[in-house]
Amino acid sequence: MVNLEELKENAKELLKQEKVKYIIGYKRGTNGLMPVPAFIKKPEDVENLIWDPLCIYNLTRFLVDEKRKKAKQKNPDERPVGLIVKGCDSRAVNVLLQEKFINREDIYIIGISCENTGVVDEKKLVKKLKGKKVKKIEFGKKNGFIVSTEDGQVEVPSSEILAERCQECIAHFPVVYDVLLGEKPKRKPDNPFKSLEKMESLSREERWTFWKEQLDKCIRCYACRSTCPMCYCDECVVDTINFAVTADTTAEEKAQKIKWVEKSPVLSENFVYHFIRAIHLAGRCIDCGECERVCPLDIPLRFLNKKLEKEAKELFGYDVGFDPDRPSLVSCFKEEDPEDFIR
Repeated sequence: MVNLEELKENAKELLKQEKVKYIIGYKRGTNGLMPVPAFIKKPEDVENLIWDPLCIYNLTRFLVDEKRKKAKQKNPDERPVGLIVKGCDSRAVNVLLQEKFINREDIYIIGISCENTGVVDEKKLVKKLKGKKVKKIEFGKKNGFIVSTEDGQVEVPSSEILAERCQECIAHFPVVYDVLLGEKPKRKPDNPFKSLEKMESLSREERWTFWKEQLDKCIRCYACRSTCPMCYCDECVVDTINFAVTADTTAEEKAQKIKWVEKSPVLSENFVYHFIRAIHLAGRCIDCGECERVCPLDIPLRFLNKKLEKEAKELFGYDVGFDPDRPSLVSCFKEEDPEDFIR
């Protein structure tokens, strides 16, 4: 079990010794239950740090913001950033290292085990408790959670409120870290792609109808892209407003910028946006589920990314985010790779 006091002590020492410029972790939100990202800069503020089953966010996304901020500074602080990571988050770090977006010395990783469970799906929790106000939720001694409500404590099996991604997670334990808290879980999913079975059982026409209905809802808010740690491009091919501008960029160049995808949230454009984005995440998505969680229209985006993860595994034996020194899936070629697609 992760010892919260040990986490705080580690964080406090890092800040006291000025080994990191700040630490990115979790703190209690203003609503009293859901945590929010915390940026801890002073040793005395580490008391705000928390760790519980509601710490759902993938904090790796903030490394993208840190790099952009640092690039604009004349004399940037070269100390690493301290980052608290779960198993899936640590795989995202490895992908960023693999792609040379960050350097290992730029980050001090505080790894936290998800024990034998994972994090809670807030929507499942609300549905399970039927409107009862949750005061606190903790990891249980076995594969479950202890939920405290106004009526007292109740133990809930993890299978009932666990986030879908955690049920299929192949890394409940950080795969890269500088310091590690918690025990290595023994549980592994019987089938890491079980959530795809129903979708794959549908006919081509049924799947087409399903995605037309889902993507027709999209309002192109770009929340999925904004929360994804793998979407770090300065210029996004599917967003005509966001592109790289330098001191030499002329007004004419801005005006003549090629529009590969229109911003209008119509079905045809939505299809292009989501499928281009999915292809760009092939061999890179670590299934943190943040894109689906933040979608205001509840579009099941995880199905797209999970399908490509399955293809990478079955066709190329490729697991994402476990080895930062391994070439990325789309940047390497082996003579034994399947070539059935060649006609």
